[in-house]
Amino acid sequence: MGTDTKSYQSLAKSGIRSVLRYDLPASLVVFLVAVPLSLGIAVASGAPLAAGLIAAVVGGLVAGALGGSVVQVSGPAAGLSLVVAELVTTYGWRATCMITLMAGALQLLLGLFRVARAALAVSPAVVHGMLAGVGVVIALSQLHVVLGGSPQRSAIGNLIELPQQIIHNHSHAVFAGLLTIAVLVGWTRLPQRLRIVPAPLAALFVASATAGALGWDVTRVDLSQSLSEWATPIWPRGDWHGIVGAVLLVALLAGVESLLSTVATDKLHDGRRSDLDRELTAQGVANMVTGALGGLAIAGVIVRSTTNVRAGARSRWSTVMHGLWILVFAVCLGWTITLIPMEALAALLVFIGVQMVNLGHLRNLRGHGEIPIYVVTMGGVVLVGLAEGVLLGLGLAMLSALRRLTWITVRARPEPDGRWHVLIGGSLTFLGVPRLTSELHAVPAGAAVELDLNIDFMDNAAFEAIHTWRQDHERGGGTVDIDEIHDEWYAMAASGARMFPAKTPPRAPERWWLPWAHRRRGRPVPAGSLVPAQHPPAGSGPAVPDLLAGAREFHRRTAPLVRPFLLAMARKQEPSHLFITCADSRVVPNLITASGPGDLFTVRNIGNLVPRLGAAPPDDSVAAAIEYATDALNIRTITVCGHSGCGAMAALLSGHEKAQGLPALSRWLHHGNHSLARFIATEGDGVDDGPLDRLCRVNVIQQLENLRTYPQVDRLVRAGRLQLVGLYFDIGTARVHVLEQPPLTASPL
Repeated sequence: MGTDTKSYQSLAKSGIRSVLRYDLPASLVVFLVAVPLSLGIAVASGAPLAAGLIAAVVGGLVAGALGGSVVQVSGPAAGLSLVVAELVTTYGWRATCMITLMAGALQLLLGLFRVARAALAVSPAVVHGMLAGVGVVIALSQLHVVLGGSPQRSAIGNLIELPQQIIHNHSHAVFAGLLTIAVLVGWTRLPQRLRIVPAPLAALFVASATAGALGWDVTRVDLSQSLSEWATPIWPRGDWHGIVGAVLLVALLAGVESLLSTVATDKLHDGRRSDLDRELTAQGVANMVTGALGGLAIAGVIVRSTTNVRAGARSRWSTVMHGLWILVFAVCLGWTITLIPMEALAALLVFIGVQMVNLGHLRNLRGHGEIPIYVVTMGGVVLVGLAEGVLLGLGLAMLSALRRLTWITVRARPEPDGRWHVLIGGSLTFLGVPRLTSELHAVPAGAAVELDLNIDFMDNAAFEAIHTWRQDHERGGGTVDIDEIHDEWYAMAASGARMFPAKTPPRAPERWWLPWAHRRRGRPVPAGSLVPAQHPPAGSGPAVPDLLAGAREFHRRTAPLVRPFLLAMARKQEPSHLFITCADSRVVPNLITASGPGDLFTVRNIGNLVPRLGAAPPDDSVAAAIEYATDALNIRTITVCGHSGCGAMAALLSGHEKAQGLPALSRWLHHGNHSLARFIATEGDGVDDGPLDRLCRVNVIQQLENLRTYPQVDRLVRAGRLQLVGLYFDIGTARVHVLEQPPLTASPL
């Protein structure tokens, strides 16, 4: 009990030290960033300035403490400012607080029902386009405030009035806004030691100090009026359809922005991953609290979250403490806000709005063909409205997804040998049948056709089109060899298997790793250009057409994939392993080691034997491989791999009776006598195996010792430049074990 108490105290002290060392400094940095941004977003939202600070405090204390992300910072978000501004205009500020409270309750319910991940189904192009559109609207409206005027009701109106605003502006207050923007732009070019103060705070401080020192006629922030507007929420009056729509809009936009910010923040740190449902629940509670206290709507904010991570935050205490600092500032130092020129706050919003049009997102979207979705969403938000722009973007995203699902690639071309090669790729649905049949009927009658299907879906109409064309073509004297590269949609449909509701049907058992006999049971070996499968050459057994058909399958399917690697290795091999294994047909080295061309320098013989140096009868085949591998190829590992049920070991156990009549085999098996002697010596060691399989394992260990009789091998092993490994392949269970010596044990891979 005393030990547990000491451990708990040690962990508690360690946690406190981590908070003081990492989270406390990070919370101060985020606090300095959050205060000016919260004030600016309150201005853009048409809400009291105190509402921005309230939302920042609640975002830190409530969402930070309850959230599913340990480093995300929540607070008033610029992406919600247009919605809030419209609600304030329509229903008034106190009713907007009630809408925020109800939106929070909806978020809470969605989080409790664990539907948070559904928000990730929204196309990022729509989200980024929405934020860019909001940024444009904010920048255009607040630019008028910077110039000493008043913003218009729409982005188009702001754009039309902007030239007149510039021409007729003669106020010195514009310099406060221009100075703010200049500091924000130039701050990133200053030395790192000066940039310890966040750019927004520095810009507002410089603008406020300069305006006061030079006596500029600027509009000061009136915090007393803001506080007088702080009141409890009231029920909104008006059409209930509009109220419900407003609640849904705030809840969904704030929720989606928070969850996407959470996912993005997870990529910035190596700590515990976020619980999205818990995060959405916490956002709901926070919005209910901020709505009840008269604050702005809350969402997870990527800018403040990124600042938090980069400042070194390790836990949620950084977020919570930043909210506490904002509360202390608002209560004790709130009077300093009255020193800030409104033109400076507007300039900060202009800068934020421009930054929300992130060109980096365009580069990411271009590769996926989603720039039109981004542009349409942004244009809709700017020209029509936020909700309308988002709906336009979602509609275009769904149309784009539908187009991709129905887009197919069909290419038919003749080969030099007179055969036709047809490639069909994509998702085959009834919408693609006209193009599909048009291309297929362009193939001349009687031609030999290789049809490659690289598809991820096939409905009945597409199957019928291909199947009917194939039957008609074969009746006309042609041949059709169908190879399904991705999934066996055609083969499964032709067999009458049920295709619904699986997106990807079970694979038909026909791949390179299956024996030829198993593949012949599935369907006949396709006719090849080398040797027709149905007409074996005279005097040949069934393996000859299998071998030739396999080579043809390699040319068609595997060769294009491995050709670039083989081309690079055409002049020189650089394997890292010498792999000595049995000639048994059931042991496939590349299969059981998942290795590829150029990995293994392989020696195969009966019994995976390594004759000792100078042993009789003499045999240099294995010694030559060892010599070349260690001296010329500089391999780093020699592996001896045995297997269960080895026939060579069975012959040793029978006293060479099973090798009678095979003189060469009998002479070769003498190299296994040391393994047999070791087996007899360890017979009482208690290894729970049958005698044959135990001898197979003992034989691997003995061959590793035989390798040490070669001076170059022993020298490299002692120098730590070569490693010897023993493997045992249990054929019945398809398991590979690493053998250790001694004692004789195995650990499954």
